[in-house]
Amino acid sequence: MHSAALGAVRIHPVKSLAACAVDEAAVEPWGLGGDRRWMLIDGAGRVVTQRQQPRMAVLSAQPLAGGGVALSGPGGEPLRVEVPEPGRLLVAELHRSKVEVVEAAGAAHAWFSARLGAEVRLVHLDAPSHRRPVDPAFGLQGETVSLADGFPLLLTTSASLDALNVLVAMGDHPDEGPLPMDRFRPNVVVDGTAAWAEDDWERIAIGEVVFRVVKPCGRCVVTTTDQHTAERGREPLRTLARHRRAGKELLFGQNLIPEGTGVIRVGDPLRVLG
Repeated sequence: MHSAALGAVRIHPVKSLAACAVDEAAVEPWGLGGDRRWMLIDGAGRVVTQRQQPRMAVLSAQPLAGGGVALSGPGGEPLRVEVPEPGRLLVAELHRSKVEVVEAAGAAHAWFSARLGAEVRLVHLDAPSHRRPVDPAFGLQGETVSLADGFPLLLTTSASLDALNVLVAMGDHPDEGPLPMDRFRPNVVVDGTAAWAEDDWERIAIGEVVFRVVKPCGRCVVTTTDQHTAERGREPLRTLARHRRAGKELLFGQNLIPEGTGVIRVGDPLRVLG
């Protein structure tokens, strides 16, 4: 084991919008503070992400004090959105789960709809402590998750990205590499490990916060989306399918569930506990 440390911390205040790099973040039971507490839904209440709308990548939401967000992006004025007052709960469909959320002000719906060319609504997760349980196949009783795909945090390592980029360079579409880490939308990026070392971790500590490493992350078409132009290619899915496949899943990164709370900071050491 090399001298492993936290190299980057990223939050995504609105699910599937551009990531925000931060120097430190509070670890809450359901994820990092300010991470994925907002998302877009369509007219049927289904989540809308870069899978359907790659242009979401070029829109940004910066966190505001109190949990609101400042929206910005090409094609118009920025918009401040405050956390909605408690009100009627909507049931939204987030992949294979249902979750109760609160609708944002109408100006936010109009802002996003104009930029995406589709009718969408912005919603907020008001009570992450009990709205959405972690998949019981992996989580313990009472563990919950924000509006992330399935788990509170996603970890990647710089060494594994370097190794993947070597494989991309040897593959069918070498011109698409090297790929940046933002394709994988992690919360925490660890430096100083061996490539694929995270495959063998079961419990880790980042600084003083302990996490269970519960499941490799199955990857989707979002990883093929350039996070700065919203253009799509074929990598890394083509390479992952050849080298990092487990059944139907193409794997990169590891999902984490915190065992406690605290603050993690860039530069914090990472210790493998099991």
